[in-house]
Amino acid sequence: MSASIAAKHDIAELDNLDRRIINRLQDGLPIVEAPFAAVADELESDEQVLLERLAGLRESGVLSRFGPMYHAERLGGGLTLAAMAIPEIYFETTAELVNAFPEVAHNYRREHRLNMWFVLATETPERIAEVIAAIEADTGYPVYNMPKQEEFHVRLHLPV
Repeated sequence: MSASIAAKHDIAELDNLDRRIINRLQDGLPIVEAPFAAVADELESDEQVLLERLAGLRESGVLSRFGPMYHAERLGGGLTLAAMAIPEIYFETTAELVNAFPEVAHNYRREHRLNMWFVLATETPERIAEVIAAIEADTGYPVYNMPKQEEFHVRLHLPV
């Protein structure tokens, strides 16, 4: 959760059901015909309530993303980590330009000379270079491409 979202939404504002939904869904959805109904049953709730709560959590900014995680490379696509060095005065406007690309995900600020980091996921491996070139053209700043050399799976669960 970014600092701006944390400032807008105090985690204490979440009720017990919101917390249980967030905690449960971090483990993924079951592979069944009606996955949201199955999760709602687990939480002793109703599918419609679960879907409304998810929509509310997304609209309020408590959840910035809710969706499947795809392994782009196994599907024939491209995936890379990228970074940029952006002067502070231009950081927000540059972030807006970068985030306008549908291939950009997980854009975040770092306390480093390379202060903007994001993931690029493309339909083909060749498209990575094209998107990087387009971001550089739109922003006027170089993009440092850091393709994966080795993959590690780290399960991240952030209980609320």
